[in-house]
Amino acid sequence: MAKAQRIAFVCPRFAEHGTVGGAETLLKALAERVARSGREVNFLTTCATNHFTWENTVPPGTRTYGPLRVTFFPVNEDRDVGAFLSIQHRIDKRQPISRADEETWMAHSVNSRALIQHLRDHLDQYDRIVTGPYLFGISYFASLLDPSKTVLVPCLHDEPFAYLTITRDLFRAVPRFIFNTEPEKTLARRLYDLPDRGLVVGMGIEDMPVDPAAFARRHHLDQPYIIYSGRRETLKGTPILTAYLQAFRERTGRDVRMVFTGSGDIEAPDALRPALLDVGFVSEQEKREAMAGAVCFVHASVNESLGIVLLEAWLAGTPSLVHAKSVVLRDQCRRAGGGLWFRHYPDFEEALLRLLDDPGLRQRLAESGRRFVLEQYSWSAVERRLLAALDADA
Repeated sequence: MAKAQRIAFVCPRFAEHGTVGGAETLLKALAERVARSGREVNFLTTCATNHFTWENTVPPGTRTYGPLRVTFFPVNEDRDVGAFLSIQHRIDKRQPISRADEETWMAHSVNSRALIQHLRDHLDQYDRIVTGPYLFGISYFASLLDPSKTVLVPCLHDEPFAYLTITRDLFRAVPRFIFNTEPEKTLARRLYDLPDRGLVVGMGIEDMPVDPAAFARRHHLDQPYIIYSGRRETLKGTPILTAYLQAFRERTGRDVRMVFTGSGDIEAPDALRPALLDVGFVSEQEKREAMAGAVCFVHASVNESLGIVLLEAWLAGTPSLVHAKSVVLRDQCRRAGGGLWFRHYPDFEEALLRLLDDPGLRQRLAESGRRFVLEQYSWSAVERRLLAALDADA
């Protein structure tokens, strides 16, 4: 097995300060770890930071961030956003579309001719091209420049885009994968009739000491609270969470608050607004402190390939409450013994009442989750799996 020494990571976005999304956080963290292992890493990304507009806001060029050499390239400004959204709407509705429509959709996705040309010009300098997630044009075209060198980090969900013929052909062309969880790998093998290839790697999570009372003290929170961290949008299930919490408060009379960290507008009933605390982007220390003081971390998304925030919450000593329709999040909670799950509102109410009223249960779940993260998601464990995935023969 030859060692892959020179590696290009290709990712739609890069954030110098903080994170911009789960997949981008993952790619950045993996690239940093590979670079620290002594291998040569170039991180290729776009000049965009906003995942709604994809406007070029970062100056192009190469800069160094910690162990990474990062080169920024402009997003194509002539992409036909109208055509892209029109086809995407039909995909979302699971309406039949032609292969030509699929190719149009991918061509007008987030792309960068400059990045792809740079990669093409320097292809012989790289042993591996690591890219993801799968549904961006930039990842698709980078993967197919030389599939024999590609390692796809798909971040695959059971969603309409996964059923496109263009997606199937991409997965069948690529010889190496880095999956986040076993359910994600199982889904890929089922959808695309793949042989048993690709390794489950995940992402390492750094432990840090936190004071569980610090966040509440800083923000004058005297009531119990639940927490969500990340993007606030329908796909992440945040409207369900706020609706369920308002129903919970009305039905039980319990004054439970909700803390949000991250970005995006919060869709919530007006009556719930006084019980919400939105602190936006915060430092990693404050985020972990907020998690540590919560009754539980709640996650209602059904489309996840790895619940990084669940791992962080478990390290902070907090159990999780997740949507049962998320195969990945439910499997994480089951394997870790670190949380409960709900199918609908009655389940949510029952689970939250149990967590509020049984501190022993909260402690058992949190301690089990923490042990799971320390054993499976320490960077030493993840790095062994990561380097093996990079060095694997096609």
